[in-house]
Amino acid sequence: MAKVAFSLVLPERELVTTDSDMVVVPGSEGDFGVLPGHIPMITTVRPGVIELHDDGKVTARYIVAGGFAEVTPERCTVLAEEAQPLGDVTADQLAARVRQAEEAVEDATAPAAKANAEQAVTVARELQRAQAYYAGR
Repeated sequence: MAKVAFSLVLPERELVTTDSDMVVVPGSEGDFGVLPGHIPMITTVRPGVIELHDDGKVTARYIVAGGFAEVTPERCTVLAEEAQPLGDVTADQLAARVRQAEEAVEDATAPAAKANAEQAVTVARELQRAQAYYAGR
C-alpha cells in the first residue's frame, strides 16, 4: 500500500519525518486528511493536533500552535510555529500558558502589544481545548 511522506518542521529543527497511511491536519477551515495522491495545496494550520494513521489506527499525535501545510500527491509537510508530541504536554502546562497570556493582556499598554497578547490567549486556549479532548483517548 502506498504511503504519504510526512514532515513536521519547526523554525529551529525538523521534529519528525516518517511515512504514514494517512495524516490528519487541523487546517484553518477544518481538519483535513492527506492520503497518497492528494491534490496539491497550501493552507494555514490552526492550533490543534496532527494525527498519523497506519493500519487503521492512530500511531502518533503532535500538538501544534499553528503554521502552514504544503501537500503534494506524495508528501505532507507542516511548517509549525511550535509543536511537540501530544503526550509531552500536560493540562497544567497549558493552564499556566493561558494564565501567562492573560497576564500579558492585562500588562499590555501599546495596541500592538495588546493585540499580540490577545492572540497568544486565543492560541493557548485552543491548545488547552485540543489537549483536553485527546486526554481521554
